[in-house]
Amino acid sequence: MRLLSRYGHAFAIALIVLWSAFPIYWTLNTSLMTNEQAQSVPARYLPLPPTFANYARIFGLQADPLNTSTNLWPQLSRSLINITVECLAATIITVIIAVFSAYAFARMTFRFKTVIFYTIIATLALPAYATLIPLYQMMSSAGLVNTYTGIVLVYVSGFLPLALWVMYSYFGAIPPALEEAASIDGASPLQIIFRIMIPLGLPGITATAIITLLSAWGQFLFPLVLASDISTQPLTVVITSLQSQHTVPYTLLNATGMVCIVVPAAIVMFLNRYIISGILAGSVK
Repeated sequence: MRLLSRYGHAFAIALIVLWSAFPIYWTLNTSLMTNEQAQSVPARYLPLPPTFANYARIFGLQADPLNTSTNLWPQLSRSLINITVECLAATIITVIIAVFSAYAFARMTFRFKTVIFYTIIATLALPAYATLIPLYQMMSSAGLVNTYTGIVLVYVSGFLPLALWVMYSYFGAIPPALEEAASIDGASPLQIIFRIMIPLGLPGITATAIITLLSAWGQFLFPLVLASDISTQPLTVVITSLQSQHTVPYTLLNATGMVCIVVPAAIVMFLNRYIISGILAGSVK
């Protein structure tokens, strides 16, 4: 029975890994092929011989013999700037607000504190896309459609409840005696936050920042609606619009998709331990 359970767990893990990794593998595999190889029957499961011509065309290092990707690099470079600015701005603003508000909810006493806190957390149960039309109407009336400010504000409003929850749990696990000792020594609330809470809460802050950045990088529908042209459209939106703007080869689209997932993949691979340790560190006192 124990052996059966062990094999069952191994099979379940292998199935999950295969389900998650195969689309990424197939995208990488196709991006390293020529268009003729990708369309061959039967399908090729290995790019033999591999070619990096698609990546060279994306970055403007090689001319397209079919002239199907004219001006592709200017669009992608602009969209890379857009997604970087929007994600970093949303992450920084979200983390700053989450740190100060989480400290207030965890340590301070004021009227309706519990009601306000759980009302904010309850918004996590709402489908994000249910707010898309109201948010678009608000941004449109404020003149913030197709602007960095509008997109960043929408991102912050969506990511802040989870960030607040994580930081609240982390600050709640820090012994209040440390703050009491600092207060007796004459430290102000701001000094306590900057000299005690933030240094001790750095793992939780790091985890919150990484989760927020990954969430912002993967957004598609909100920027699709709020960004109407290349001046603010992130990479995730521009990739889907390539097929309608150009007769872009299938292999080139896959190479562009691989470029898009490099940043989140690198973050998960190299910073995964900080995400886990940061979240788990605030789960127990």
